[in-house]
Amino acid sequence: MEPTMTANFADQERTRRHAPEAADDLGKPTSPRPYLDVSLVRRPNPHSAGLSETEAAWPQRLRRLARACLTHWGCTELIDAAELLLTELVTNALRHANGSSIGVRIYVRGARLVIAVNDGSPAVPVLRPAGPDDESGRGLFLVEALAESSGVSADGATTWCSLPLTRDKGPSVMEPAAVTAPVLREMLLELPADPSAVKIARVCGRTRLTMLDWPGNGHAAIAVLGTLVDNAVAHGLTPGRTGQSLSARLGVTEDQELVIDVTDPNPLFPNFAEAIDGTVGGGLWSAQRHGARLSWFVPSGFGGKTVRAVFQPGLVDL
Repeated sequence: MEPTMTANFADQERTRRHAPEAADDLGKPTSPRPYLDVSLVRRPNPHSAGLSETEAAWPQRLRRLARACLTHWGCTELIDAAELLLTELVTNALRHANGSSIGVRIYVRGARLVIAVNDGSPAVPVLRPAGPDDESGRGLFLVEALAESSGVSADGATTWCSLPLTRDKGPSVMEPAAVTAPVLREMLLELPADPSAVKIARVCGRTRLTMLDWPGNGHAAIAVLGTLVDNAVAHGLTPGRTGQSLSARLGVTEDQELVIDVTDPNPLFPNFAEAIDGTVGGGLWSAQRHGARLSWFVPSGFGGKTVRAVFQPGLVDL
């Protein structure tokens, strides 16, 4: 019989189990940061103290889920370490849990990726020395050595560890592209959180641009707006998650610069530098060719990010 699994990419809260929030941990995920939530039903082997065939299959399945999520979140550099840590925590929970289910959560909090496993048992995991010939017993030592930080909730039910969100492939958060004067007038464009947002942005963006009366290359501006929204749909949304939002804002400064801001729920953009120089994809590289100055940043008080394009007035030499 296949085990039961529920995977949630949404931001609903589980009241049954959650990551601890004591001073020595990183707390539970906060909307709208991305996270994966899985509840697996235990099917122990009634004839042995070891893992059943069904339970033994869980670590590999969870590694596949984790790899898919981290790839979507742009955290590919953490995949190997996260898979190893997840395997150790889940295997330890399967071996020692007393309850009928185990909760696994992987989420982004601040500048860290957190892996939390709730086995429902109040018994706090204890590090024990393993001999050179032992085949097990090194899991928690490995977690302690590999993770940036780790801990156990006050009730002993949740073991967690974290990894830093390294961004060697690009800047962590940039300053917004500079504008030379205050925004004089602006218009907001609410967009659906699905692929139709690209067409809507292009069509409605033309109307907004006409109303703003910006003296520049409107065709280039709309092309860049479409590119930014397309990127937001492809990389800023979490599949299956409800309540997400996309928006675009067009503004004209007192010096007649055009500012295009596209905001999505994903606070990460680890490959921004490669996207700009064309190493990864071609959309942002093309946007620069249209005369846009590009940047991205996390707005104050918002968990997602904004990608900004700034145009000078007048003709653009393509």
